[in-house]
Amino acid sequence: MEILEDKFRDVLDRDETMFWVGAPNFWAWMSSAVVVLPIGFLWGIFDLAFYMFWSSMPFPSAFGYFVLPFLAVHSFPCWGSVLYVLWLYLSYNNVAYTFTNKRVMMRSGLLGIDYQIIDYDKIHDIQVNVNPFEKYLNVGSILFNTGIDLRGHVISKRFYGIENPYEIFRRIKEISLDVKADLNYPNANRPETNPGYKTKYER
Repeated sequence: MEILEDKFRDVLDRDETMFWVGAPNFWAWMSSAVVVLPIGFLWGIFDLAFYMFWSSMPFPSAFGYFVLPFLAVHSFPCWGSVLYVLWLYLSYNNVAYTFTNKRVMMRSGLLGIDYQIIDYDKIHDIQVNVNPFEKYLNVGSILFNTGIDLRGHVISKRFYGIENPYEIFRRIKEISLDVKADLNYPNANRPETNPGYKTKYER
């Protein structure tokens, strides 16, 4: 099994150091399907009832050439929710999170591996959230807001269902504030461990 640290080796800079690497709790990760599954289930019941009604009526057989393709498309919320659960399950082992002395990174994917990277100076806001189910599992999620898109929606990424969320939140927020200060207010008179933009963070 691939070690978590190895999941990010290919995208690290030469002078980049990982401070923490983690993965979501399996059940917390799968719980993101809790919302879509009931909707898909109810949608499937509705389409099944419609199909049974149609099959019991003396419609011309040619009518089926229209109804069956229509139901196949119309029932997408049903079979799409099942595919989503399957995707969550199969992609779980590819999901990992890390933060380094330079940035925050998220790894995911199923057929291919995707990396989402957020430089510290691009983080506008950090939030830690623990819903009741995550609290039961002793995990939580960290939300990174990176701006607003053209439609006015907040752009956000997430560490989902990780252990020690408050500690990770505190460490990331401290580094983010330090990096922003280094970029905006370089000051050679700072302590030797923090001489402006050339700050070097230790694990």
